[in-house]
Amino acid sequence: MVVLVAMVCNAQPKTAGQVKVTGGVIQGVVEDGMMIFKGIPFAAPPVGELRWKAPQPVIPWEGVRNADKFGPSPISSMGGQRDASEDCLYLNVWTPAKSQKEKLPVMVWIYGGGFSMGTSSYYDGAPIAREGVVLVTINYRVGKLGYFAHPALSAENPEHVSGNYGILDQIAALRWVQDNIAQFGGDSKKVTIFGESAGGISVSMLCASPLAKGLFRAAISQSGSSFGPVRPKSYPGENMKSLAQSEKEGVEFGESKGATTAEALRALKPEDLSRQMTVTGGAWPIVDGYVIPDDQFKMYEAGKYNDVALLIGYNSDEGDSFGFTEDPTQHIASVRERYEDYADKLLAVYPLVDGKVVKVTRDLCRDSAFGWGTWSWGRLQNKTGKQPVYMYYFDQDPMYREGDRRYGHRSPHGQDVDFVFQSVRPGNNPTDQALSKYILKYWTNFAKCCNPNGEKSDPSLPAWPLFKNENSQVMVLTGEGPHPAPVPSEAAMKVLDEYFAWRRSQE
Repeated sequence: MVVLVAMVCNAQPKTAGQVKVTGGVIQGVVEDGMMIFKGIPFAAPPVGELRWKAPQPVIPWEGVRNADKFGPSPISSMGGQRDASEDCLYLNVWTPAKSQKEKLPVMVWIYGGGFSMGTSSYYDGAPIAREGVVLVTINYRVGKLGYFAHPALSAENPEHVSGNYGILDQIAALRWVQDNIAQFGGDSKKVTIFGESAGGISVSMLCASPLAKGLFRAAISQSGSSFGPVRPKSYPGENMKSLAQSEKEGVEFGESKGATTAEALRALKPEDLSRQMTVTGGAWPIVDGYVIPDDQFKMYEAGKYNDVALLIGYNSDEGDSFGFTEDPTQHIASVRERYEDYADKLLAVYPLVDGKVVKVTRDLCRDSAFGWGTWSWGRLQNKTGKQPVYMYYFDQDPMYREGDRRYGHRSPHGQDVDFVFQSVRPGNNPTDQALSKYILKYWTNFAKCCNPNGEKSDPSLPAWPLFKNENSQVMVLTGEGPHPAPVPSEAAMKVLDEYFAWRRSQE
């Protein structure tokens, strides 16, 4: 019988109780009454012959394995990480449970990074876990090691597909949670997945993948969805390619490296697979017909997805990220290139002001990449699903100083992550800490009962309304006080909706 023991400790970490998990026995540490287990393998190392294969079962170990430090990070397309390794499939657990009988809700974090970089070791789960949840952070393969399709790899696969290894890693980690989280005082029936950017897109894909069915009951997506059409050329919000297109690009890449067979590709050094990350990432999941069966918009229209409770949203000035141009001539040219027949309509609803690129202009980039997909996700689930949808709009003024290029700009991409993990550093906005506490409560309430308001009304917590397709309301998350409001730029997003429908018909 394995027992969790929360030892009394001072500043120095103390040994935690031993826990039996898939593969063997692990032993973590206790810090400030919180039991922490790091670097737990949830699959075999995906190296050698296992490169570009679905994650395989954990290799058992003898004796007690120390789980007191993070496992290696995935190899990034950007390079430069000292602890990076192909052997990267590890996860981490923070639990406040004093016994296995507590059956606490579970939150599983999926990091962002454009599917090209990122690691679970960046995140401290203790502040979230202290709210009465078991917090899990997971690694998954990124870059070409995580997302690379090639006919030779598809030929050896039982499903005749290749390319979505990073998503399969996430699914394997969630299966590990189902099999093992009770040992940490967690309830496998109360799992919430959450992530930001590529992590939020992953959450969206897991909600659509039949392979993830039953592995979680709720999902939080921060600035991430995948509802754009499948097309050969990628843009933010239109990133998905077909298996055939991705295999073609894989052949071209392999030939550029002198590798045309699966054996030759696996003989390449990891650094040979790295590439500079672009605006759409150095690699990306694809519609392979198996992990991701089809265009996700169409799947949701048909009701073919995992119907779970949703808390989804995006940031107010995401259009200021990803190298957005402030040159009006370049802006108009790029809009015409991307949106073609719909360029004039979109330039009218996301206009220049006095001939200048301002926030309403930048919001086209925000909404095409994040706003429209999130809005569509909520609307489609309201039409074809039964589970509740809550939507937010994160609008915390960074208060950039005068003279900064960003002076007067609002919340950029990624600003929200520190607010969720309670790692906001003292900055220019004195309301940051208060907003961070609100968000922590909303997120953990949602994990506990699929409602950010909690099971009982809390007069100190502004009420968050359900997202509805008529008279739509989002929760504006701001230090001035969270409050409901109409969906920002909804009339403009309806024009974007027409564009995406047209683009889908063209592709």
